[in-house]
Amino acid sequence: MELKESGEMYLETILILSQEKGFVRSIDVCERMGYSKPSVSRAMGILRDGGYLTVGGDGGLKLTEAGLEVAEQTYERHRVLSKFFISLGVDEETAVNDACKIEHVISAKTFDALKKHIKS
Repeated sequence: MELKESGEMYLETILILSQEKGFVRSIDVCERMGYSKPSVSRAMGILRDGGYLTVGGDGGLKLTEAGLEVAEQTYERHRVLSKFFISLGVDEETAVNDACKIEHVISAKTFDALKKHIKS
């Protein structure tokens, strides 16, 4: 199953929340992303059916290996792009917002080249 931007955003949010809180529920995702409970519930079902996360009996969301891989890749892109834009003189809010948009469409080849350029 190929994920769309929204799926990547949900997985990235679950990753970040799990790093901050340890235990993540759908309501936490709702609050962080500003989405309604029905929207998040539907998305969690799609991600669960796609093999990207599991939902425990206690309602806890846990990323599968596939979900963690996508979430970490998306979050890395977000962090690197944000830092890069800030280093160019872009204000933090704009840099973060732009990175959030670009992280889903930038190719792996271009992103790898950007990372190499930043390190040199």
